[in-house]
Amino acid sequence: MIFPKFPDNEKERIAELKKYNLLDTLSENDFDNITALVATICNVPISLITLLDSDRNFFKSHFGLDFNQSPRNISFCGHAILQDEEIFIVEDATKDVRFKDNPLVTEANALFYAGVPLVNSNGFKLGTLCIFDHKPRKLTNVQITTLKALGKQVVILFELRKKNKLLTEFQKELQQRNERLVNFAHLVSHDLKSPLANITSLTRMLREENIQNLSEDSEIYLNYIEESSSTLKNYINGILKFYKTDELLEAEKQDVELKNLFEEINEILITDDIVFGFPTEGVLRNVNKAALTQIFLNLIDNSLKYNLNEQRMVVVTYTEESDFHKFSIKDNGMGIDLGVQEEIFNLFKTTGIKDRNGREGTGIGLATVKSLVSKLGGKIYLESELGKGSIFTFTFQK
Repeated sequence: MIFPKFPDNEKERIAELKKYNLLDTLSENDFDNITALVATICNVPISLITLLDSDRNFFKSHFGLDFNQSPRNISFCGHAILQDEEIFIVEDATKDVRFKDNPLVTEANALFYAGVPLVNSNGFKLGTLCIFDHKPRKLTNVQITTLKALGKQVVILFELRKKNKLLTEFQKELQQRNERLVNFAHLVSHDLKSPLANITSLTRMLREENIQNLSEDSEIYLNYIEESSSTLKNYINGILKFYKTDELLEAEKQDVELKNLFEEINEILITDDIVFGFPTEGVLRNVNKAALTQIFLNLIDNSLKYNLNEQRMVVVTYTEESDFHKFSIKDNGMGIDLGVQEEIFNLFKTTGIKDRNGREGTGIGLATVKSLVSKLGGKIYLESELGKGSIFTFTFQK
């Protein structure tokens, strides 16, 4: 008997194997199906997916055996991974000097062996897809071709399993980060709201108590303090709204009459100097009204704020598609420069233009809209020209 040597890159090979997190894991149908198929096609009693650990062979799948590991130093697979060929075959182990007095041969009657090294994309042989029989034999060309092909399929499953595990871990980490960020946003917002309210109140009190004594510069400074406080308050409220989008998405779905929806928005946003057109017929079945209302409030409010015309106009149109609801919000406002149109849905990205009240946006509202639309399974896009208004169009899944 000849004991199998370790490959020259054994240390690196073991490190590569452990990246897959397959050792000491339970059976999985995808791998068991392959060993069962191999045993049937090759007409053998034993078929294994073997991973070569430092001192043992771990069987990720074992057809025909009721145990899942064996010593590596007496294994046929230990020899198989040392070969350069795609398949390692021992037709009669009793006539092979490497195996004739091996306990697997003399005690377990393993007389025939064929193994395909499982080579990953980095060139490391992680183990084998192998078969045993209790009698000497030969494989047909079809059986050899099938064994090689299924060996490659095993490696593909290894890679997919690895990627899925990494993706799951990444998603879990991303969720944890998002939860920490939401908690941080709530904490910071809560801690900032009270001081901001105090600044605003004290500024107004100082102005009222010294109304006759304030110099022109003092008036400017107080106005600046109030304006800065208001801007910061808008940022805080915007951040809270942005991170509450998931809460909106958890709202119970319901049937929504378009006329009633837009009449509610009309009461909240529309004044006498505004022409507001909207659909008066139609019902949206089983939709998230809370999220939809937030989308419309943000888009319509933006259309009204960034409009310097004496008579402002906002028109909402609705189109029903096979799998989506589609809305467009058209205005006669300032329009948005082509150079920033692709970026305005990014968080904190602004156009740099002040609204009709002289205030610059926070860059949170449209990011909130895009987040909601995306999570509703839709898309949003913009058509706009400076001085001629804008059309925001968004869809969401039925």
